[in-house]
Amino acid sequence: MSGSAKPAGAKAGAGADWKPKGNPWLIAVVVTLAAFMEILDTTIVNVSLPHIAGDLSTSYDDASWALTSYLAANGIVLTISGWLGRRLGRKRYFMICIAMFTVFSFLCGVATSLPQLIVFRLFQGLFGGGLQPNQQSIILDTFPPAKRGGAFAITAIATIVAPVLGPTLGGYITDNFSWRWVFFINVPVGIFAVLAVGALVEDPPWAKMRKTPVDVIGLALITIGLGCLEVMMDRGEDDDWFGSPFIRILAVLAAIGIVGAIGWLLTAKRPAVDLRVFADRNFAIGAGLIGVVGVVLYSSAILIPQFAQQVIGYTATWAGLILSPGGLGIIIIIPFINMAMKRIQARYIIATGFAIMGASLIYSSHLVLQIDFKHLVWYRLSQTAALGFLFVPISTVAYLTLPRELNGDASALFSMFRNVFGAIGISASTSLVTDRTQIREAHLGTLMTPFHQPYNAYLNHAETVLRRLGRPAASIHGAAMNQLHRQFITQASVLAYNDCFLLFSLIAFTVVPFCLLLKPGVTGGKKPGGGGH
Repeated sequence: MSGSAKPAGAKAGAGADWKPKGNPWLIAVVVTLAAFMEILDTTIVNVSLPHIAGDLSTSYDDASWALTSYLAANGIVLTISGWLGRRLGRKRYFMICIAMFTVFSFLCGVATSLPQLIVFRLFQGLFGGGLQPNQQSIILDTFPPAKRGGAFAITAIATIVAPVLGPTLGGYITDNFSWRWVFFINVPVGIFAVLAVGALVEDPPWAKMRKTPVDVIGLALITIGLGCLEVMMDRGEDDDWFGSPFIRILAVLAAIGIVGAIGWLLTAKRPAVDLRVFADRNFAIGAGLIGVVGVVLYSSAILIPQFAQQVIGYTATWAGLILSPGGLGIIIIIPFINMAMKRIQARYIIATGFAIMGASLIYSSHLVLQIDFKHLVWYRLSQTAALGFLFVPISTVAYLTLPRELNGDASALFSMFRNVFGAIGISASTSLVTDRTQIREAHLGTLMTPFHQPYNAYLNHAETVLRRLGRPAASIHGAAMNQLHRQFITQASVLAYNDCFLLFSLIAFTVVPFCLLLKPGVTGGKKPGGGGH
C-alpha cells in the first residue's frame, strides 16, 4: 500500500518498539469479553420480543422497534469508531463505550414502557457500536503479525459463538426468569470489563488522543446512509418492502447517504473514515469476504431455528439448543486452523472454508417434515465447521499488509462490513422463505387436482381416518380438505427452506475463486510473498 494512505501527521516508525506492559493474552481475553457482551445482545433479545410485547402491553410489530433502533445506531457507530477513538483516545473511548453500554443495559431492564425501551436500546446501540472495532484494533496493536492468528481465535469466540448462544440463552432466561434479566446480566460483566480494561489496556503512541477536526458532512452522510439502510433491512419484510412508501423513502435516503459518503470521504482532506485502506488488496478482498461470512453466518443462524419453530413446532429454547453444539464445534476447530496457518497459505484455507460452507449448505437443504433434533444439530455443525476455516484466516490476512496507523479505521470498516452484510443476510433469508413458499405453492398447486392420483389417495385416506374417529358424515369431506390444505402449506414451506439453503450455497461457491486473489503467504510469522504494499 502506498504511503499516501497514512494519516497526516503519522510519523514513520513512531513507537516502532512499543509493546504492552500487560500480558497480551490477558488483554485479548478482557477486550473480547466486552465485545462478546455486545454481540450477544444483538441476538439474545430476539426470542424475548413476544414477552416484552406482552409485558409492556404493545404489539409484537411495535416491540420489534427495540431491535431496529439498536441495529441502526450500532451500524452507524461501527463505521466512525476509528475517528471517535482518535478524538477521545482509544482506551478512553473503549472504556466509555463499555460503561455506558452497561448503564443503558440496566435502564433497558427497568424500562416501564415501549418508548423508554426503544430510546434506551438506541443509546445501547450507540455505545455498543464502538466495542467490536476497538477490540479488534487493540488486539492488532497488542500482537505482532506472527501471533495474531491465535489472538483472533479468541476474537472468534465473541464474533461467531455469541450469535449462536444468544437465542439459546435468551430463550432459557425468558422462559425461566424474566425478559428483564436479558439486560441485567450485562451489568456485572460490564463492571468487570471496565475495571479490567482500565488496569490492563494502554494506548500505543499512534492510538493516543489527538485533535482531529469534526467531519460534519462525512458524519451526516454516514448517519443517513447506514441508519436508513439498517432500518430498511430490519423493517422491510414486515412492511412489504418496496410496496411501502416508508421503505421506498428509506431506500432512496440510504442510497444518497452511502454514495455521497463514499464520494466525500475519498475527496475530503480530513475524512471521518479513511477509505484509502481499501487500496490495500488484502484488506479490500478480506472485507468483502468477511461480508459474505456475515451474510451466511447470520442467515443460516436464523433459518434452522426459524424452521424448527414455525414448521415443526419447537419451543424457543429447543430451537436455540440446535445452534449450541455448533458453537462448541467452532471452539474445537479453530486451534487446528491456527496451527495450519503456520504451514499453509491463508488464501487456500479460506477457499477451502467457503467450499466446505457451500457443501454444508447443500447438505442442509435436505429438510423434511419428519426430521429429528439430531439431524438439525448435524446440519448446523456442518455449517459452523466451515466458519471455523474462515473467520481467523480472513481476519489475520486482511490486516497483514496494512500500516498499523490505519488499524483503527480498518477495524471499524471490517466490523461494519460483517454487521451490515449480516443484517442483509437476515432480511434476505426471511424474505426468501416467504417468496420461495409462494413459488412452491404455485408449483404444487398444479398437483392439487382430482386428476392427480396422489391427491385422491391422500384425500381418501384422510376421510377414512376421520370416519373411523366418528366424525359426522356431512363434515368429513370438508375436514379432510382442510387437513390436505394444511399439509400443502407445510410442504411448500419445507421446500422453500431447502431452496434458501441452496441459494446461499451458490453464494459460498461463487466466492471461492476470489479467495485466490489474496496475496500469497503463510501468516505464521513469515512475510507475505507479495512483497510489501
